[in-house]
Amino acid sequence: MKAMNKNQIIGGIMGAIVGDALGVPVEFTSRKELMENLVDDMREYGTYNQPKGTWSDDSSMILCTIESLLNGIDYEDLGRKFCRWLEDAYWTPYGEVFDVGRTTFSSIISMQNGRSALESGLDGEYDNGNGSLMRILPLAFYLYNTEQEKREEIVAKVSSITHSNGISIFACYLYVEYAIGLLEGLGKRQAYSRIQKIRGRGYRKEAFRRIQNGDISSYRMEDIYSSGYVIHSLEAALWCFITTTSYKECVLKAVNLGDDTDSLACIAGGLAGIFYGYNKIPVEWINAVARKNDILKLSDAFIVKLKEKESFN
Repeated sequence: MKAMNKNQIIGGIMGAIVGDALGVPVEFTSRKELMENLVDDMREYGTYNQPKGTWSDDSSMILCTIESLLNGIDYEDLGRKFCRWLEDAYWTPYGEVFDVGRTTFSSIISMQNGRSALESGLDGEYDNGNGSLMRILPLAFYLYNTEQEKREEIVAKVSSITHSNGISIFACYLYVEYAIGLLEGLGKRQAYSRIQKIRGRGYRKEAFRRIQNGDISSYRMEDIYSSGYVIHSLEAALWCFITTTSYKECVLKAVNLGDDTDSLACIAGGLAGIFYGYNKIPVEWINAVARKNDILKLSDAFIVKLKEKESFN
């Protein structure tokens, strides 16, 4: 297995955050509306009346995850950081939490009320939003040289802090494994073929048939859904990534699907950032991102940690 490199790691982190920021101003805008006024650059204000470059809960939770991983896998510490984000606006762009999903919110309230992190996630059929998928990317870097069965176990537990239904867990696992394939240097379709062979352990695999039994990239846009349902988000992210040829094209395609624009572009942007690298993300978008220097400083500290694990070149 070849070692990762800095361009991939920072590309993945910043790629997700830039995608998130692109989607924030038009979140909940319908696809029809966006088709009449396509997003082709980073906008400002809009849905949440936020300045250009503002990222949402997706990126906040990614950054909390990275900071927690600086001290290794500690589920309770990660849960405390999520609580601190919701309570104190920790790792937010401007000291304000302006977007949080229902399942994530309920799980954090459970932790605030004294439940352990691994017992706080919701596992109902209607608790399968994309709230764990949107924050799971840092595990691809951290678990890069970890045995696959152990990766599956850790991804499941990290997802379960907020989303413990098997559908959410398996979506996170497929996404992390796909990202690891890209980090290894596999092509888009090679990495895709590999996750199609993953069957998991008792998860609702039939729910993933469009990804695992077919070719998600062959679907038409009208057959790709952009809701916050975790399977829709994973399908859309893979579709946007596989069917485009640059970071910019990928994240704009995700945003212009409409509806859950920030999360879709965040999830797709993380993959595109790994594949194309940090230096292929438009510099004007990076420069517009809120707290850019803080993000890069945390990313550098994460790279030091990964070097200690001997998974970095």
